[in-house]
Amino acid sequence: MLHVETRHAVHPAHAKAMDTETLRANFLADDLFADGEIRLIYTHYDRFVMGGAVPAGGSLTLDQVAETKTPGFLDRREMGIVNIGATGSVSAGGETFTLNRGDVLYLGMGAGPVTFAGDGRFYQTSTPAHRTCPNRLIRPADSKEVKLGAAETSNKRTINQFIHPLVMESCQLILGYTMLEEGSVWNTIPSHIHDRRMEAYLYFGMEPQARVLHLMGEPQETRHLFIGNEEGAISPPWSIHSGAGIGCYTFIWAMAGDNVDYTDMDFIQPEDLR
Repeated sequence: MLHVETRHAVHPAHAKAMDTETLRANFLADDLFADGEIRLIYTHYDRFVMGGAVPAGGSLTLDQVAETKTPGFLDRREMGIVNIGATGSVSAGGETFTLNRGDVLYLGMGAGPVTFAGDGRFYQTSTPAHRTCPNRLIRPADSKEVKLGAAETSNKRTINQFIHPLVMESCQLILGYTMLEEGSVWNTIPSHIHDRRMEAYLYFGMEPQARVLHLMGEPQETRHLFIGNEEGAISPPWSIHSGAGIGCYTFIWAMAGDNVDYTDMDFIQPEDLR
């Protein structure tokens, strides 16, 4: 079963006047994972797609998605898949890949229908592509690991870069995830924006009662979302994205836009936020 929701782009002046319900309706990505279903959010930020697939021991196939107006979903797109559940498999382009928890699979343009199977919980990201790059399974040991932060500032964390120029080739999709260490809660300090790219987050590995306070909005006009386990946030190019959580958590970040330069960002220091 396939369910697709469309989210339109929001001007920052419009976001200033949004109440909590409207902010959540536009920027919170929830209810992405349901047994026996593929659920997608098609955004008008760089035509980025995010979603979940939960085969629940069976199989699910992603092929045609009406919103793209192409015969097959990957005819003019690339895709990054992260397994946040138990072991499962993904089949595409005549190949079958076994994904353990934390593994990332890249599928290039033209890979054909995608079949999810087993007990995995598969987080999907996709962007338009202009050329075909090779399919690749990337395990955490093969990622580029970056250590940042400190216990003294409650933001000691490990960034694993997977779909990234230092690891592999893609058209415009960049993806990785960040794991907070025990006692650290802040995921991105100082905050930043990147006018040339949008970004999407997915938080997971949280206790059911835990929440992350996800900060968004213009640097001088901040807003927030309270986000639970396996929920995400859509971050426009004009918005900061930082957060603090209750207990341990990991978040997957994925970006699309003009370039694949991970360092192309404008930092906003805490004293300059409002």
